[in-house]
Amino acid sequence: MSFTRRKFLTTAAVSSTAGLVLGAPSIARAQSSETFNWRMTNAYGPGSPFYVEGPGSPTDVIEKINTMSGGRLNIQHFAAGELIPALEGFEAVQSGTIEMNAANSYFWSGTTFAAQHFTTVPFGMSFMGHMAWLYHGGGLELWHELYEPYGMVAFPLNNTGVQMTGWFRDPIEDIGQLDCLRMRVPGLAGKVYSSLGVDARVLPGGEIFPALERGVIDAAEFVGPYQDRRMGLQDAAKYYYTTGWHEPSTTGELLISKSHWDSLPADLQMIVRSACLTWWITTA
Repeated sequence: MSFTRRKFLTTAAVSSTAGLVLGAPSIARAQSSETFNWRMTNAYGPGSPFYVEGPGSPTDVIEKINTMSGGRLNIQHFAAGELIPALEGFEAVQSGTIEMNAANSYFWSGTTFAAQHFTTVPFGMSFMGHMAWLYHGGGLELWHELYEPYGMVAFPLNNTGVQMTGWFRDPIEDIGQLDCLRMRVPGLAGKVYSSLGVDARVLPGGEIFPALERGVIDAAEFVGPYQDRRMGLQDAAKYYYTTGWHEPSTTGELLISKSHWDSLPADLQMIVRSACLTWWITTA
């Protein structure tokens, strides 16, 4: 019995070692140094704080992904106009022309109306509430379900928090003055303004100042004092109203081609998810 037991253990050990040796190529392949070279476009212009540069920005997320992946996932960033026009990221990712795009989902409401709910809704939740809904209330799953027919997935990238009502060339002292007012305002807020007679228009960030300065539009909302001042909106309109009801928690979107996403190994997928989560965790 003792001999049989020793023989069994010896045989098992040899078999186990052989299995490890034979399995080594598979393990090596799973942990290979295969690299992926992707391109990310952006709805916002070069140098835009938060939307292009700075903590929580797409370029910040790219840096984190590159560091955590050890260079296995290399992403080249293109601001609006550098590779494609500002608001053509949805079509570019869907067609597979590029792998990723950074923007806000309400820009795609003309293609799929529900997309804007993942940016923000008028009189909606704070950014903490919105984050909780996305990660703990099924919001992220709904987002993926919405984009599935288009062959894409999305993750929340950042959040501006509550935004300002915006800049107006003339003071607004009565709701009747909104009738026929031409205003840059995207998403569901544009629908609300339209019901009050406003000619709501969707313009990319880089086109807001010249349109407001030349009188092509009478009013515009963008983000808040820092971003708005950097764009010089105070030089194009004299009247600034706050705080906005229209965007209580404006969430950025990282849009990814589903076929390219599925091509990533599980560890690189987790790295992308984690890089997107970093801003939320540090801010919360």
